[in-house]
Amino acid sequence: MNKEDDMREVELNEMDQEKQPMTGETPTGTEKNGCVKVKVPEDTEVKFTGLSKEELMKVAGTAGWVRTRWALLVLFWLGWVGMLAGAIVIIVQAPRCKPIPEMNWWNEGLLYQISDVNEFSKNGMKGVEEKLDYLTQMKVKGLILGPIHTVDADQLDTLDLVSVKSAVGTENDLKSLLEQAHKKGIPIVLNLTPSYDKASVWLNNVTAVAEKIKDACTHWLEKGFDGIFLPDLRNIKTTKSWQSIQAIFNKTEETKQVALMGSVTSFSADEVSLVLNRSGVDLLLTELSDPPETGELKKLYSSHPQTILGWSLGSPASRTTAAPVRLFQMLLFTLPGTPVFSAGDEVGLKAGEKPQIMWDLENPAEEKNTAAKTLQEERIAVRDFFKTLSDLRGKERSLLHGEYISLHSSATSLAFLRLWDQSSRYLTAMNWGNDPVTMILSNSDLPAQAQVRLTTDAVNLAVDSMVSLEKLQLGPKQAVLLSYPYAG
Repeated sequence: MNKEDDMREVELNEMDQEKQPMTGETPTGTEKNGCVKVKVPEDTEVKFTGLSKEELMKVAGTAGWVRTRWALLVLFWLGWVGMLAGAIVIIVQAPRCKPIPEMNWWNEGLLYQISDVNEFSKNGMKGVEEKLDYLTQMKVKGLILGPIHTVDADQLDTLDLVSVKSAVGTENDLKSLLEQAHKKGIPIVLNLTPSYDKASVWLNNVTAVAEKIKDACTHWLEKGFDGIFLPDLRNIKTTKSWQSIQAIFNKTEETKQVALMGSVTSFSADEVSLVLNRSGVDLLLTELSDPPETGELKKLYSSHPQTILGWSLGSPASRTTAAPVRLFQMLLFTLPGTPVFSAGDEVGLKAGEKPQIMWDLENPAEEKNTAAKTLQEERIAVRDFFKTLSDLRGKERSLLHGEYISLHSSATSLAFLRLWDQSSRYLTAMNWGNDPVTMILSNSDLPAQAQVRLTTDAVNLAVDSMVSLEKLQLGPKQAVLLSYPYAG
């Protein structure tokens, strides 16, 4: 190989080395000119790994940590015992709730009386069934139906207490009515007034009628009725058949929800007490006197449980004070005892007016007929007033079974308090006279002010406003229902 060839090989070797990747070191470990050796330092942050098991055991056994653990344990148990003791003190010192008195369905709200089925609805018992939703809206807790049996005037031999007169429907109509009413939670009591078109309800032979009554009670209770209503008990309670009638309603597991109801025409507290004591009925219906005699009310409440007392308004023709019907509605719904209203009372029907008027309220009156439109608006307002009272009566314990305390009484006005345990209190005040009245109310339970819940005088006693109880003023023919909370 000549010299020229040797030089060419040296150049090629140098070129091959320059084409090699820059790894920072030559094969011999020396840095090559033009190459940079970079060393990236590793993460030098110290990671916390905690103490090992051996180290923990060593530290845990020291005197300081032993004392700390015992101190924390003692504090935990002291706190637990303290909370337990506090809970016990609260329970012991808390006021006891009074037990709810035993009540039946006929004590839970208003009973609605449909005496003339055909006047109430054009379709007889089918029409009553069609109005069950309406009764539910009015918060009706029970229905007193009839009479629906057949009888000719003053003819005992035509009295058939176990049949349905064709004018009101068939037994299938009655069966359907009972089934649908029960589905809606409305019990039905059958009115077995023997003669309902004449003055002598007992057809001048109460002994013979009483025997028929006994058989009819058994018959209709088996058909699904929830009770029987009988008129003026002063006569039938003295017959030999009365004990047999009472025995049908003796309270057993099968009959505890079945009621024997009756009425008495006199409002004398002594006579009402006599009938209650001797008849043994579950509910005695009495027409309130007009104006109400508060002294007689006090005597009755002092000697009889309110669960067996029922109150009604009587017929519109029997009212003498000409007071607005809303005053009587408020009185019945807030007095102790069961309120019983006749069909039409909720809209203030007057003597001679038919219940059919109630259904016409759903049809708007002619704009041009101002008198008819005004009357319709007034009746709708009366119905709304009634519904509000019925709703309060059904849910407020003080109104359902609360204590009755008289606060004021005069010939034309009264005020009374209803209270139960720790429930809201209700105060009823009304003036059915022709002059304003100022009531001086005094009772240890009364606060300085109370809230208006319902009123007939929206101008001077607006709903939800607060009024002073020191001197409560009421205008003529006005009533107000107030409430205030339990204060301990």
